[in-house]
Amino acid sequence: MKIALVQTRFKTGDFEFNYKNIAEKIEDISADLIVAPQAGLEDFGGKDLLLDEKANQAQSDMYKKFAANFQNKTILLGDVLIDRGEVSLSADGFYNISGKRVFVADFYTNEAECDLYILAKNRYYTMNSYEEFADSIEPSSDFIFVSAVGMADSNVYAGGSFAKNKFGVPIAQLPLCREGVTYVDFSKQSEFVYEDIEKQVLDVTTFALKEYCENTGFKKVVLGLSGGIDSALTAAIAVESLGAENVSGILMPSMYSSEGSVTDSLELAANLGMKTVTEPITPLFEAFMKGRESKHDLAEENLQARLRALILMFYSNRANSLLLSTGNKSECAMGFGTLYGDMAGGLNLICDLTKTNVYKLSNYINKDREIIPQAIIDKAPSAELHPGQKDQDRLPEYAVLDDILEMYFEKNIPQDEIYKKYDKSTVDEVIRKTYRMQFKRHQGCLGIRLTERSFCGGGIDLPVVQRMY
Repeated sequence: MKIALVQTRFKTGDFEFNYKNIAEKIEDISADLIVAPQAGLEDFGGKDLLLDEKANQAQSDMYKKFAANFQNKTILLGDVLIDRGEVSLSADGFYNISGKRVFVADFYTNEAECDLYILAKNRYYTMNSYEEFADSIEPSSDFIFVSAVGMADSNVYAGGSFAKNKFGVPIAQLPLCREGVTYVDFSKQSEFVYEDIEKQVLDVTTFALKEYCENTGFKKVVLGLSGGIDSALTAAIAVESLGAENVSGILMPSMYSSEGSVTDSLELAANLGMKTVTEPITPLFEAFMKGRESKHDLAEENLQARLRALILMFYSNRANSLLLSTGNKSECAMGFGTLYGDMAGGLNLICDLTKTNVYKLSNYINKDREIIPQAIIDKAPSAELHPGQKDQDRLPEYAVLDDILEMYFEKNIPQDEIYKKYDKSTVDEVIRKTYRMQFKRHQGCLGIRLTERSFCGGGIDLPVVQRMY
């Protein structure tokens, strides 16, 4: 049986686009079976669109259109079979295609007796999971995994479709975050290629921003450049995704900003080729504080962050640009951000990267030439909201913080076990803060999910109102 494996891009609820995108790819394909990803609302981030009559009708019409226009082809769109002008959905997942017993499911089990097992499951991307997933498949029959490419809110479907023969030997593989078509020949063998995690994350985040802008109508983005590593990384991803001409950086120094905050930001912008505007917040801050007692307290720190958000939202509205938020996962866990201040934005590309991973990705971006100035990478992280401030004045060292967060949330290791590695008071405080800051995360912007246990896109769902911690 000659099989074509099609990895295509989908858009949630855009059935005209989805039809056209598949149709163009399969029109000239000659095969006994064309295997394409799930295209339905339930399988591609439809959420409560599933309750919408118009949306369901559009989905049904798409399948009928395939049947009408491709009567000489046999196509599996996920588990929906389109064959000889008919649309069918098997009750038990089994189909007879070209004399072969084909089983289609959205889960994997070795118990299905078939000639060909098709795992049709759009799989969202998470770090360190693709290689483990591909290696974990040990089929007893010829096997195909097919996944779409696209974005469904926080989840990025990255493709990575592949095939193995019944002996578990790799046969074919399609890339992450790119469309592709390949013919599957189970008599041949291939070697799977696994990109570095940093390369995967860069591909996923640049794809996600481009996809978000295309789906929402934004052509340009804007972000604040603080001279810190988080905004620098976000700017580098944005330029890689959209081009320097579509990315603007706003410098908003205060009376507490170091000289390097400005000069490093300007060097970054020059390296990236992006334009900048400088809007000092000191005059705005002084105007508001006139006649008020200065206490150098949290209220004044948050005022600075909110004045910056005011300026950023002005530029976002004025140029119809998407405002990118730049907080990382470590800060997000600790509530180390200001509501309606530096948390403002429409999309966050790095909200699921710990500070440790922010540095890893930044160094990866610099592997061939210095894009993010080394001074930004080397400097101690600081919000610069009062003289001499450093993040570690209020937080554990990031290496410690990130390890505790990973052990507790990613690996589900009990606190008593974590105490064996780190000071009990530090562990307790990290976990307590993570629970107590859930109210902030509920008010944060949409973010790109990069782990199974994400604060910004599913996986970790803590109660706002609780008395446990």
